[in-house]
Amino acid sequence: MPRWLPRAVVLVLALIACFQLGSWAFHQLIGFLVNMLIAFFLALAIEPAVARMAARGMRRGLATFLVFLGVFVATAGFLTLLGSMLAGQIVDMVEDFPHTLDSVIDSINRTFHTELSRLEIQDSVLHSDWLQKYVQNSATGVLDVSATVLGGLFKLLTIGLFSFYFAADGPRLRRALCSVLPPAKQSEVLRAWEIAVAKTGGYLYSRGLMALISGIAHYVLFVILEVSYAPALAVWVGLVSQFIPTIGTYLAGALPMLIAFTGNPWYALYVLGFVVIYQQFENYVLQPKLTAKTVDIHPAVAFGSVIVGTALLGAVGALIAIPAVATLQAFLGAYVKRYELTGAAAEEESGATPRRRVRLPRPR
Repeated sequence: MPRWLPRAVVLVLALIACFQLGSWAFHQLIGFLVNMLIAFFLALAIEPAVARMAARGMRRGLATFLVFLGVFVATAGFLTLLGSMLAGQIVDMVEDFPHTLDSVIDSINRTFHTELSRLEIQDSVLHSDWLQKYVQNSATGVLDVSATVLGGLFKLLTIGLFSFYFAADGPRLRRALCSVLPPAKQSEVLRAWEIAVAKTGGYLYSRGLMALISGIAHYVLFVILEVSYAPALAVWVGLVSQFIPTIGTYLAGALPMLIAFTGNPWYALYVLGFVVIYQQFENYVLQPKLTAKTVDIHPAVAFGSVIVGTALLGAVGALIAIPAVATLQAFLGAYVKRYELTGAAAEEESGATPRRRVRLPRPR
């Protein structure tokens, strides 16, 4: 046996063991790494506001706390308005349920010549086996729901703490990162960081401005149609349509259409028509002007990035896909050398029809 063979076998086994250990550790920490990614992008999003407040003499820790406090107050107010709206609708539905059930039973009796009674139906439902099994399964699933809620709160706390650290100690974190890199790489890292801050912050602020405009426009419509809970519905449409990619517009318009339908079925059609028309106005007029200097990427690229982000990281990937692609596009644009178009390529770019070359016969 050659002398190097035992060492080679041991080395190969050690490498396989290290690979298995690293793979196991990565799969165990994937949730934590995703939380770190969310916290990092959240810190990048609030970095312009924190930097502007710090430039006026305020400490970065206090500036970061004030920004987080504003975000928390706005989120709590939105959830309170939405919860009150849903609670009111649920109470109205519960109060009207006996009347609705009586009307349905009367219609069935007249149509099929039956003699159904609401009291008999209620008694048969309350004493049915499937209802008792459902109650038992729900009682056993309370612990699972509680564990899920506690896990979600722990994730939110982790994201909040790390995003606060990334934003408050941003300069120190950048210095610590650059201190382990050669001087030639330090400028590239700082430039990439500045581009990420500009693109992520610009994406958030442009979306926030479009959400405000969308909310005001839909609020005017809801007030004209006398739809219930107009302020909460306007906030819902503005936020959901802007911060949930691709399907946010349809999710945002479904809830006001449902509530408008309970008042007047024609109002639901009016809401649908306004949502479609406003979406076209936003896509072709409002969005190009507001996002031209922040996240100017092609709509097809944005849609593809959302699909890829959703496939990789789910809802988190869908939210951070567009600013991440915009940052990558801006960073690579500084290193990709471009040339002026000449000849037929320049004519095609300007829209002119390229001239065809005519070959003359050679003289004999």
